[in-house]
Amino acid sequence: MNNQYQNKNICVIGLGKTGLSCVDFLLAQQANVRVIDTRKQPAGAEQLPKNVPLHTGGLNQQWLLESDLIVISPGLAVKTPEIQTALQAGVEVVGDIELFCREVTKPIVAITGSNGKSTVTTLVNEMAKADGLKVGMGGNIGIPALELLQQDYDLYVLELSSFQLETTYSLRAAAATILNISEDHMDRYVDLEDYRQVKLKIYHNCQSAVVNAEDLLTTSKDLEAITFGENQADYWLKTENGQQCLMAGEQLILPCDQMQLVGRHNYMNALAATALAQSVGISLSAIQTALRQFTGLPHRFQLAHQSNGMRWINDSKATNVGSTVAALTGLYVANKLHLLLGGDGKAADFSDLAALINQPHIYCYCFGQDGAQLAALSVQSQLFDTMEQAIEALRPTLQPGDMVLLSPACASLDQFKSFEHRGDVFTELAKLEQG
Repeated sequence: MNNQYQNKNICVIGLGKTGLSCVDFLLAQQANVRVIDTRKQPAGAEQLPKNVPLHTGGLNQQWLLESDLIVISPGLAVKTPEIQTALQAGVEVVGDIELFCREVTKPIVAITGSNGKSTVTTLVNEMAKADGLKVGMGGNIGIPALELLQQDYDLYVLELSSFQLETTYSLRAAAATILNISEDHMDRYVDLEDYRQVKLKIYHNCQSAVVNAEDLLTTSKDLEAITFGENQADYWLKTENGQQCLMAGEQLILPCDQMQLVGRHNYMNALAATALAQSVGISLSAIQTALRQFTGLPHRFQLAHQSNGMRWINDSKATNVGSTVAALTGLYVANKLHLLLGGDGKAADFSDLAALINQPHIYCYCFGQDGAQLAALSVQSQLFDTMEQAIEALRPTLQPGDMVLLSPACASLDQFKSFEHRGDVFTELAKLEQG
């Protein structure tokens, strides 16, 4: 570790797991640390060392201006006026991922995208482990990146959000991808192009860029890239005689029916993960082992319950329109699809859903803060206050071959503690037999 932070005045904004990891890291480097959290009673305050000053309930402009460096939580926009004032006064503003990138000496696989990034991150991690590598996975998923420095890893696999990329400048990934770009967090960015430019930072100084051949927003004109997609891509999905296979050029990676993951969007995730893994030298046999064993992540197109030929799918992690579009594209349902939509839409445009859901076999049950907007998209829609009311209404109509899909296209916080809480409630309701 170099000691570039010794005796420097450093302000960490935002507690929680990530904020505490920044405090621990900087204290070990003998920096003078202060912490600000805009919440009145922030989570993690009790874990803060007693000698670290804490300001809560807003931003402390004086502390910011007295700092040599500000380490900002991904949840707070750099565009916030107090941060802009500090920047204009010459104070450097970075995030925890920037601190991590300055220290790290081993290769990084970096993954971002509007949808699928946790699945791909976990899959690359499993591929590396199957190859006998000591791998550290973290960032926007699981363990804060700085905590990973406490172990001696061969490889780091990081999931990075656009918010984390905003304040990262020293990332030099061995392999990096933007899986896809769709409207998300439009309450934070000026427009889709503003959001895209932040995502594109992941390719800066990277050795192997992996891009989605079906999403031109994930690449830029001067980028040399490895592509994945259904057709006309380096890593592609071959369909022959009703069987689908993952391919790398003419080489068979794996027949899709040997995987536990299902659905076209998951096959794309598997192709992206394979491309990243091969870019950093992970063996084909390890890749195949991981693809056969990986069962997917909770709340991401997960089979919650199955009985009498009816399937209940928990895709609560679909907190934006792009996620729900991905779930519905290429989805095979034997009979009717009962689709649960609703929550807080984060000011997104829902119109992309209209063509997908206006089909004779799809029935929509809309609820929550933006339920009415979603119900207006389809002729076969009903509006409810809550998800529980929607499920009570659809339950008596279920027949063998039907699917109930929670893929809400919205954040959960209007009625639930988190998307996980929403998914757990759905799963409990799914298991209540019709009586």
